[in-house]
Amino acid sequence: MEPRKLTVELGERSYPILIGEGLLQQISALLAERGVSSSSKLLVVTDTNVAKHYVQPLCDQLAAGGYKAVQAVVEAGEQAKRLAVYEQVMTTAIEAGLDRKSVVIALGGGVIGDLAGFVAATFMRGIPFVQVPTTLLAHDSSVGGKVAVNHPLGKNMIGAFHQPLMVVYDTGTLSTLPRREIAAGFAEIIKHGLIADEAFVEWLERNAEPLNRLAPDLLAQAIERGCAIKASVVAADETEQGMRACLNLGHTFGHAFESLSAYSGLNHGEAISIGMVLAARLAERMGMAGQGVADQTKRVLELYGLPTKWPAGIDPEEVLTAMGRDKKGVGGQLVLVLPQAIGKVEIVRNVDPDLVLQVMKAAMEE
Repeated sequence: MEPRKLTVELGERSYPILIGEGLLQQISALLAERGVSSSSKLLVVTDTNVAKHYVQPLCDQLAAGGYKAVQAVVEAGEQAKRLAVYEQVMTTAIEAGLDRKSVVIALGGGVIGDLAGFVAATFMRGIPFVQVPTTLLAHDSSVGGKVAVNHPLGKNMIGAFHQPLMVVYDTGTLSTLPRREIAAGFAEIIKHGLIADEAFVEWLERNAEPLNRLAPDLLAQAIERGCAIKASVVAADETEQGMRACLNLGHTFGHAFESLSAYSGLNHGEAISIGMVLAARLAERMGMAGQGVADQTKRVLELYGLPTKWPAGIDPEEVLTAMGRDKKGVGGQLVLVLPQAIGKVEIVRNVDPDLVLQVMKAAMEE
């Protein structure tokens, strides 16, 4: 079956997103199509979980195409997005003799895409990289060129905008994902519907049972629609000067939950799932959204096994403080993406912190 193909339209830096089964076996031909010479040394960045399944098959395919690749394998998990790990990967790149014609391949989930992309953005002031996502969650993070590592005081605080050369999404890699990671990926797919496509949200509700079973055709369709929404927003606002921030629905709450649990409690999808419900409740409280938006948001997330209740052991006052450090804030104002309806959101500036606190405390008491 031919892969599904989308294009992120960014003029001279436009790039394809390919979605389909078995694409890892075509990686050398795909690199050649994008102008990567076989004389270019490649760096494959991956983690310990993905390496067990896919790093050797990928490197064998690269070798068969005449490419020389070195590997940087880091520990799995959000902890890999630290400056210390970034330095280790950079050391591997320098010692391996990478140069300005080299290409970094990010083989893994969102953490690896962010880390490898930041290495590519900063090695010799920027070399190309290719996103090869192996998680459902990474359908979101692999598109759009946002790359970063974390700081103890905030997620993704140290980063860049660096668009990939292409995104190669082999859906066959999703078969080895744990159930919890699959659910986390659906959080971002649902988010794309919540911000821009009510009919897609309704489709996700109707098809939850086969999608949870990873029915191949429906899964590829869901990924394609999620990527298409993301790509259209990125094309309109590449460096998040305005409307691109709408992609952060639930993320200001979610990033606070992640940083307060030192990136070892809720995973990203779980954190933004709770955050999207809180955003909907806040919008209802402010009179922006009609009654029922929060309930429908909660219902569709729960169909995919995602948490929607306040996370245990987290203090709303601390969440509010962490939210105040969010990158979307300007001049100390709290800026949040809030729904007006299912499929329609607004970026709201100078949100009243007391009201946010009231909504969080009410959620905690439920």
